[in-house]
Amino acid sequence: MGIFFNQRLSQSEQLHFAEQMLSLLQAGLPLLNAIALLIQSAPKSWQAWLEEIRSLLQKGHSFSFCLSAQDGKFSPEFSNLIRVSERSGDLGLALRTISAQLEAQIELRRKVQQSLTYPMITLATSFLLVIVMMVWVVPVFKEVFGHFQAELPAPTRILIVISSGIQDYYLELVTATLILSAGFLYAWLKSSALQKSCDALFLRIPFLGNLFRLATLSHWCRTLGHLLETGLPLPDALRVTAQSSNHWVSHDFSAEIFKHLTRGWPLGESLKRADPKSRLLDVETLLLLHIGAESGGLAEMLNKRATTLGSQLSSQLNTLSQSLEPALILFVGVIIGTLVIILYLPIFNLGQIV
Repeated sequence: MGIFFNQRLSQSEQLHFAEQMLSLLQAGLPLLNAIALLIQSAPKSWQAWLEEIRSLLQKGHSFSFCLSAQDGKFSPEFSNLIRVSERSGDLGLALRTISAQLEAQIELRRKVQQSLTYPMITLATSFLLVIVMMVWVVPVFKEVFGHFQAELPAPTRILIVISSGIQDYYLELVTATLILSAGFLYAWLKSSALQKSCDALFLRIPFLGNLFRLATLSHWCRTLGHLLETGLPLPDALRVTAQSSNHWVSHDFSAEIFKHLTRGWPLGESLKRADPKSRLLDVETLLLLHIGAESGGLAEMLNKRATTLGSQLSSQLNTLSQSLEPALILFVGVIIGTLVIILYLPIFNLGQIV
């Protein structure tokens, strides 16, 4: 049962917590008093872990330690930004940064869901239609064709064999699908190598790969920019960015930049060496970050670039959604039409078959 009570807070819940804490701290309340006041107004599901945070604070632990001790309720990025703020003593800045980050992530997720909802519904509907035809429609035609005294066309025979296979082995097919899905999910959770391969593969998918790249790069720029704004040195900011990353390509990219910086290379050269195949970093972003590093405005340049990349992603999502609608309608029409034509082929040739 414990697993259900230790689930990570959603992004919306983390945003609500950060905004509530920021409001209370800006009102002049000490951290412990702010937590105590938040307990009184928080949802019941929050009471247990908020009480634990208050108890740990009373024992002298840092706020970042208290958040990290909550069984993964908060994202690593949330805890790391709080930990960074404790060095500078500006918790309010960290909470504002976290709020801005979460708002951007929630808005991005909303746009992605809005753009992909119709295509996913269309694909799911077409899949169900095909299954219905295979399970209920094709068997009816099979009985009719059984009275014919001639050989059926090859496409019709193949369709009947597939339909019979689905009917005879549907339990085995469903079981095998579930086992394979569960096995892959288990392997993915346990194997960082598999996660890295999947993350790298997503960036190479035609059409969609650039969307994943824009989303990942926008998040990387925004995270690093906000960390630099808190006064954190670039190497430390890169290390925290890598630790907070939810994408292995982004994580390795940050780690490689950190490695080259510590070897004495300037940022521009480090960026090139960290991503020689340009899997994540495009030429324009590379040039702008190089200029920002040379002019001393890297944090501002990162935040501007994150906004620009987010706008590009939004525009491409809208274009993709508008392009997919007619393409999917055509795709579904072709699939259903092909099945219908295959089923009616013997009837079209009825004069030759009888």
